Amino acid sequence: MNLPEPVIMVDHLTRRFGDFVAVNAVSFTVQPGEIIGYLGPNGSGKTTTFRMLLGLLTPTQGHASVLGFDVYRQAEQVRARVGYMSQKFAIYDDLTVWENLQFYGGVYGITDKARIEATAALVGLGDQKKVLTRDLSVGWRQRLALGIALVHSPRLLFLDEPTSGVDPTARRAFWDLIYGLAENGVTVLVTTHYMDEAEYCHRVGMMRDGNLLALDTPLALKEQFVPGKVWEFYAEPLLDGLHALAQLPGVLRASLSGDHLRVIAQASLGEAEFRSTLEQAGVQLSSIQIGEPTLEDVFLNLARN
Repeated sequence: MNLPEPVIMVDHLTRRFGDFVAVNAVSFTVQPGEIIGYLGPNGSGKTTTFRMLLGLLTPTQGHASVLGFDVYRQAEQVRARVGYMSQKFAIYDDLTVWENLQFYGGVYGITDKARIEATAALVGLGDQKKVLTRDLSVGWRQRLALGIALVHSPRLLFLDEPTSGVDPTARRAFWDLIYGLAENGVTVLVTTHYMDEAEYCHRVGMMRDGNLLALDTPLALKEQFVPGKVWEFYAEPLLDGLHALAQLPGVLRASLSGDHLRVIAQASLGEAEFRSTLEQAGVQLSSIQIGEPTLEDVFLNLARN
């Protein structure tokens, strides 16, 4: 059985700006129909990686191909076949939703009104076509930006922080759109700094200081990089409890998490040891619960090593 050709192949891709290494020898492949999350803080190299894969920035070293085209030698062929939604997407405020879609469709040679209508409907803008873009909310503007990236029916979509600044409901709706695209065969690379969003991806890459620390499914990342068990403690006073638990042998990490304490500890530690430690510190414990590992736990553990 022949496996499909990867949509993206990256081999030791590197970009330096003077002495600063923005992306350091990154390697990975992406298969058709995958949703790949690229996770990391601002300045970790996510956008720089995207810009090299789009042929907008020349690699200092390494090689990459996108849809079978070399990103350095065949950048125009790459850009004609992919969709890109940047952090600062260009939308004309004095044009309507329809006029923006029509304009960007024309850039790609798309003049068929039915295709533009289909794009508007795909991103949920069918009833907003006559609205001036300046009158759209942030969430609707981002739907329009996605529509612009999709107007030429690309097989591969780059989304750079697509849900930044929108409310949780709009974020969830946006991810529903992404899932729908993937089900129809579109491959999606999406950068985000929202850890919860990364859970929606088929695989997640974690970037820090230009380095790709890991790339795998969310479940595999948690199994590999979150050692021990996760515990949730509801106690008062919180800071005293935090200090006491952090000093307990076998505790790998203790942190504040909203109104409670979150601890990752070796599996040998049990509830009795925790209760005794908190009692000796004069901390009133109201509840202990077993927690679930998160991608934030993964990232913090990777970043610490």
